[in-house]
Amino acid sequence: METYGKILLIAMPAFLLLVLFEKWYGWRRGFDTVRNMDMISSLSSGITNVTKDVLGLSIAIISYGWLVDHLAVLKVPDGWMTYLVAFVVLDFAGYWTHRIAHEYNFFWNNHIIHHSSEEFNLACALRQSISSIVKIFAIFLLPAALLGVPENVIAVIAPLHLFAQFWYHTRHIKKMGWLEYIIVTPSHHRVHHALNPEYLDKNYSQIFIFWDKLFGTYQEELESVPPVYGITRPVQTWNPIRINFQHLWLLILDAWRAADWRDKFRIWLMPTGWRPSDVAAKYPVFKIGDPYHFEKYDPRVSTGMHIWSWVQITFCLLFISYLFGNIATIGSPAMFLYGLYVFLMVYAYTELMDKNPNALAWEIIKNIMGLSILYAQGDWFGASYLGPFIKPLLTAYFAGSTFVVAWFANQFRKERSGLQDAPPSHHLA
Repeated sequence: METYGKILLIAMPAFLLLVLFEKWYGWRRGFDTVRNMDMISSLSSGITNVTKDVLGLSIAIISYGWLVDHLAVLKVPDGWMTYLVAFVVLDFAGYWTHRIAHEYNFFWNNHIIHHSSEEFNLACALRQSISSIVKIFAIFLLPAALLGVPENVIAVIAPLHLFAQFWYHTRHIKKMGWLEYIIVTPSHHRVHHALNPEYLDKNYSQIFIFWDKLFGTYQEELESVPPVYGITRPVQTWNPIRINFQHLWLLILDAWRAADWRDKFRIWLMPTGWRPSDVAAKYPVFKIGDPYHFEKYDPRVSTGMHIWSWVQITFCLLFISYLFGNIATIGSPAMFLYGLYVFLMVYAYTELMDKNPNALAWEIIKNIMGLSILYAQGDWFGASYLGPFIKPLLTAYFAGSTFVVAWFANQFRKERSGLQDAPPSHHLA
């Protein structure tokens, strides 16, 4: 956990700079593919994902170390070949876990967050799951285990393999010639993120595109079919925590409401999107029929709200940077309390971005928790070594953000009241 946290302290600023560069580049070229609130939502999703991972909040059905210890029949030679074998096997495993996440109802809940953006850009690459508590990934590393690839090699290659999937989430790089036949390119991955019927459930590969060609899931990006991004049942929120559990909640409701007992059980492993016929008829869920004619989610907010959202996520990034850099000193169980605060913070400010009436309540709960920690410890998890300004700065932030959010909530209330009080409009035919 500590090592991964240190890696993220380097990776996070790099990813953030690249996301902001893409925003600037698109604006400069007159082809801006990054909406502000969508970008903040994506970055916030990344924050929750890395916090969960650093805190170790997941359970593997079987560990790779156990597989190597009990099943290895060979031992690959030390050196670059070991790392190459590990990389290829990781990519093979990635293809199948990715495909399963798309093709089965239960596993789609672990992946829906990544496809929830209605844009396609570097920021949406950071939309990663917090709902994948139980991991099956190691099962697909069986070839590496049989070859005796050491666990420490997998531990080194795994983050590199993950980070190598970042760059191709962009619309600014067109087709890449002969590389299209070897690696996953932005063109391939635009297809994967599209909701057009021609593109659904295609191009699962993560680094090498030949897995899709080998297993029959490849689709080229067609000039006549421009990709439209998102999912067919749009999430309609900026809150990444709610997005992570929307599909699971629908499955729970559908299983409860189904009249046939067989449907209550089989719904979990049916193809993604399948619902019992009686439930679908009685409780319809909106689904995009025409990918070229639907309204993207984008609640209208003021410039001040955009600026305040950046203030909030900046503070959140500072909070998690301190957590990752000092997790060994913070220790357990304090680090889990810290993680809870981070999750609460993300939930609160993204609810405000959604203009939800309950945003102020979540903000108050978050700030009461922050003040309670600060004054119970007389410090913020030992951060006073950075300087005497920590305690007054955080006190000002917790108190000040409450008043700012209260002001925005009041503005939203007035806006809703004005809409309700407005006389109906009349149009001449």
